[in-house]
Amino acid sequence: MVFAAHGLFGMSCITALTVQSTLGVKAVYPVEAAVLTETLACLDEDVPAAGIKIGMLGTKQAVSAVSGFLERLRSRGSEIPVVVDPVLRASYSLGSSRAASRLLEPGAAHMLRTRLLPLADWVTPNMEEMGWLTANLVKDRAAMEAGAERLQAEAAKHGGRGLNVLAKGGDLDSPDDFLLLADGERFWLKGERVDTRSTHGTGCALSSALLCRLVLRTGAPDAARGAKDYVAEAMRRAEPIGQGRGPMNLLWPLRRSNGRDG
Repeated sequence: MVFAAHGLFGMSCITALTVQSTLGVKAVYPVEAAVLTETLACLDEDVPAAGIKIGMLGTKQAVSAVSGFLERLRSRGSEIPVVVDPVLRASYSLGSSRAASRLLEPGAAHMLRTRLLPLADWVTPNMEEMGWLTANLVKDRAAMEAGAERLQAEAAKHGGRGLNVLAKGGDLDSPDDFLLLADGERFWLKGERVDTRSTHGTGCALSSALLCRLVLRTGAPDAARGAKDYVAEAMRRAEPIGQGRGPMNLLWPLRRSNGRDG
């Protein structure tokens, strides 16, 4: 829906099936890596992508399959933007087990950091994910800036072509995001608390909206700011659905353009 809201057509390669509701994730069933490889090749043959957003991967085998696909694209000279949302776990799970909320298996961090990120142009971790990727506790602004620098350095060390980092600061007292561009420019993007429980998939929506703006040739700082504003408005315009964390109103730009406010 994020891509449709920006006037783009989104194609998908499913990496895992989840059993979930607004109350949380109950179970995760990864798709075989061979199926991912076949699906990506099939889509690329028919409709080559203008940009790629990578979210939940689930397993090391999935990380390897997606990395292999990107390596083939880059070997052909592809310059399309690639955005990685390094999903670690669901915000909360059904039941008491944290295993149900895990969306990437233990041990996959090294491959994601050393093989996938060097092939990407952007990474959009939250504070927990940044700590997981850098093996450092990230609890404040200084740690977010240092973590972003570490991610850039690690990607460059493994042959990256320049990584932009949009670090999400939703756990800060003021939910500001930190943007470190590949050229060294840095910005703090002011955030605001939206009083709603319609917050399901905010990270996914942000990274997808960022990619949309990059595909539409919006400059990097404005693309990041615009994606953040889009998600905030999607929360503000959402109607409560379900008993837990419900969906946002991701199609609000289309409804506004049709003269509907909501």
